[in-house]
Amino acid sequence: MHFFSSETVPSENQKITHPILDDAQVSLHIKREDQIHKKVSGNKFRKLKYNLGKARELNHNTILTFGGSYSNHIAATAAAGKIVGLRTIGVIRGDELAKDIDKTFLENNTLRFANACGMHLKFVSRKAYREKTSEVFLEKLREEFDSFYVIPEGGTNELAVKGCEEIQTKQDIDFDVICCAVGTGGTIAGIINSSNTNQTILGFPALKGDFLSAEIAKYTSKTNWKLVTDYHFGGYGKVNEEIIGFINQFYAQHNILLDPIYTGKMLYGIFDMVQKGVFPKNTRILAVHTGGLQGIAGMNKRLKKKKLPLITI
Repeated sequence: MHFFSSETVPSENQKITHPILDDAQVSLHIKREDQIHKKVSGNKFRKLKYNLGKARELNHNTILTFGGSYSNHIAATAAAGKIVGLRTIGVIRGDELAKDIDKTFLENNTLRFANACGMHLKFVSRKAYREKTSEVFLEKLREEFDSFYVIPEGGTNELAVKGCEEIQTKQDIDFDVICCAVGTGGTIAGIINSSNTNQTILGFPALKGDFLSAEIAKYTSKTNWKLVTDYHFGGYGKVNEEIIGFINQFYAQHNILLDPIYTGKMLYGIFDMVQKGVFPKNTRILAVHTGGLQGIAGMNKRLKKKKLPLITI
């Protein structure tokens, strides 16, 4: 598989069997986007594909992007840069992480991996990070690093949406409902754009708040979608014993690992909605597994400190 290939990369749809689904007479398949690339999995591969192509087209040899200390996007961009031979810079939220960098790398699998891939990590304060889209902030970065191709935090832009339009293929046209976890909105926007009008696209936001609807609407003119805001478990990165238990049980039953930030909460929500009779009989549901599994190790360290059950890996 090559990032610069014009070919569309398909992913397998895996059927899920469960008494809750049987009782409701509803079918569920999971689109295994997590399996399309070992190090740049799921929607991150889709988002980066055309952005890397554009960077090369514009003769840039450096990619600069932004993220938190456990960011899937940071890890994926670092890995992709190494694969295609582009220098990568990650602007990381939290300048305290730079005070003892050896300790940070020891404790943080995501940043250790990004560093091992050759990504230059620039740690900035949370106050400075909030200015990351301002021209003044970007100009300071250009003074420090010379020219670079910018990819936004989370990877969402028009080229990312174009890549995510390739998630759904001809094999998926018979599904009635397509479900997707939502972070910055790019993945679901691509899925909406490639959907048929008779399909309903449900987004499960990982964040609290209603701002995502406006973000998604920037990239699509279709209206066959809505956000389900009942399953964020308190907000981005928030988990409890219930969601951890669900993830572990799902893995034990189906041998599919879910991440606790995105896909775990989406699948929990789908099963809860099925059990509550939200979907009519014979509804065919496709849930997109967007990867993000690299963050589990970091989450387990947090859970251990809180004396909560760990996610089975």
